[in-house]
Amino acid sequence: MMRRLLQPFWVLLAVIFLIEAWLWDHLEPIVERVVARIPLRAFKQWLSDRVDTLSPAMTLIVFAVPVIPLFPLKLVGLWLLANEYWLSAVVVIVFGKLVGVGVTAFIFDVTRAKLLQMAWFKTVYEFIMAMRAKAAALVQPIKQRIREMLRGDGDGWSSRTLRLIARFRKSVHEAR
Repeated sequence: MMRRLLQPFWVLLAVIFLIEAWLWDHLEPIVERVVARIPLRAFKQWLSDRVDTLSPAMTLIVFAVPVIPLFPLKLVGLWLLANEYWLSAVVVIVFGKLVGVGVTAFIFDVTRAKLLQMAWFKTVYEFIMAMRAKAAALVQPIKQRIREMLRGDGDGWSSRTLRLIARFRKSVHEAR
């Protein structure tokens, strides 16, 4: 009984996790393009050379520090929400999220080899990758069902959905 009640929670958590993973995967190439356009490639090489001289523990600091300046941006987003500036709040929060994921992907790309030398970090990394695979497996049947429904072949459509579509089509035709 409890498992059935928690199923929507786990699916929601898996979807959120997969959105984060999708952002990570898709922002990393965008960051690479930005790096190619502005002189960040030289900065990336410089940072990589410096990271090579650091211990894995110091590399963890290099990985964590760039995210700290984004914290005030999130506070601004919360302030905007509290003062009911909804659109501005959403823009600031989404911008902060995208910049945060992009910067983290950029820094992680530089520091990954050193960070994975730490046993606990490697364990956490492998756990997150396993959770990502599990989340993808959990959401896959739902995504497949949605694709089948959107294809419109009728096999995945419930009678209630079909009646709703028919009623909508009828109202559109009557409005003409």
